[in-house]
Amino acid sequence: MDDRLSPDQRIVITGIGLTAPIGQNLREFRANLLAGKSGVRKIVTRYMGEVLAGVCEFDELKYQKKKELRRGTRAGSIAIYCAREAVADAGIDLDRVDRSRIGIYIGVTEHGNVETENEVYNISQYGYDIKFWSHHHNPRTVANNPAGEATLNMKITGPHYTIGAACAAGNMGIIQGAQMLRLREVDLALAGGVSESIHTFGIFASFKSEGALASHTDPEKASRPFDKKRNGTVCSEGGGIYTLERLSDALRRGAKIYGEIAGHAINSDASDFILPNCQRQAECLQMALKNAGLQPGDIDILNTHATATQLGDIEECKAIRTVFGGRSGAWINNTKSYIGHAMGAAGVLELSGNLPAFDDLTVHPTINVDELDPECALERLVINRPQKVEKVDYILNNSFGMLGINSVLIVKRFKN
Repeated sequence: MDDRLSPDQRIVITGIGLTAPIGQNLREFRANLLAGKSGVRKIVTRYMGEVLAGVCEFDELKYQKKKELRRGTRAGSIAIYCAREAVADAGIDLDRVDRSRIGIYIGVTEHGNVETENEVYNISQYGYDIKFWSHHHNPRTVANNPAGEATLNMKITGPHYTIGAACAAGNMGIIQGAQMLRLREVDLALAGGVSESIHTFGIFASFKSEGALASHTDPEKASRPFDKKRNGTVCSEGGGIYTLERLSDALRRGAKIYGEIAGHAINSDASDFILPNCQRQAECLQMALKNAGLQPGDIDILNTHATATQLGDIEECKAIRTVFGGRSGAWINNTKSYIGHAMGAAGVLELSGNLPAFDDLTVHPTINVDELDPECALERLVINRPQKVEKVDYILNNSFGMLGINSVLIVKRFKN
């Protein structure tokens, strides 16, 4: 997006609310990224016993009562916490704004599996008598639930919906929020992604049956993108929601600005249910750069999606080499090595962890790389220790997911 656009078309980030396995706000999250702290640990899940996962520890009762928690969902609770934190971080008093002009756009990988598994298990304990099936099941499992629970909690009467985009969904929520602001459908967007995936045994069982579920004797070393001995994905929960505003509105109220949406792109592989397509990913990266009016050499930090699957990491590296090889000074990192794969929240959490680099000029590393896979040996890949840099003006976040969905989001340092 060109700086010559009017302030009504330029979209900025003015608040960040998040919960991740290594932090319940951006300050904690960033500190633990720079310290190399992993948030992966053992949990017990139904039918499978111990598995490795990234678990969030936010205060569920900060914005909800126990009765509301019992009626709602984990994904909804994450959405409420993150949305409330984003609004507070932006310094917005909801009682002083028109709540009909606020939109909530939340990316999800999947929703409703947790509740369905739980209800089926519950009635199995009573001979499958459906009188023990919860009357809360339908509102818990509808696809718009996480965004809808946030509107109920915050009394927001503007539009809300979720965006099903597999593991590209975190970027997609932000893209949707920015688009709705530019169209003047809303005056404030709460946008991002959430995931409750670790509360369903099915996701662990499916990854295991694919041979793509991570294992390691030390949970903190289980998530190891680009490492030669990587053996699969660590599933995680989490959430990240941004307060997005038109620049004109942000300047009018004197808001702090984390960054400006510079460009984005979305496309589809149309080639396989699971295996990513490096050619289509490269095309998505190129489209995002074109949308932003940038060249590969303009990007300072590129956060990879790499999930620590053998073929997935290699395909992404091929795409990055196609677009950036020999033409970029971008430092490259990965955030899943700390927190595992937060599915629908992955993109927004991974971008969030890098945004403070605009100020501290430090690139957090990819951890757990003991022996770099030669096929993943990207130029300027930051490994195991932070990298101080001279400038950070543009950050690119790459995300992709099952059924061949790709999303790229570029954020730039705000300059008025």
